[in-house]
Amino acid sequence: MSIADKAKNVVQQTVGKAEEAVGKKTDDAELTAQGHKDQSMGEARQHVEKVKDDVQDH
Repeated sequence: MSIADKAKNVVQQTVGKAEEAVGKKTDDAELTAQGHKDQSMGEARQHVEKVKDDVQDH
């Protein structure tokens, strides 16, 4: 996994956490859901990149 991809995924997860937290504080269900979605997408991308790395190592 390239460092740029890893950084992008971590940023997406972090932004998602912030969006979710703000959404919960302001009772904004849409923002909370968007934050949760961003976190999930970042985690999924991290997983895909890890699998790619594992395949390339073998």
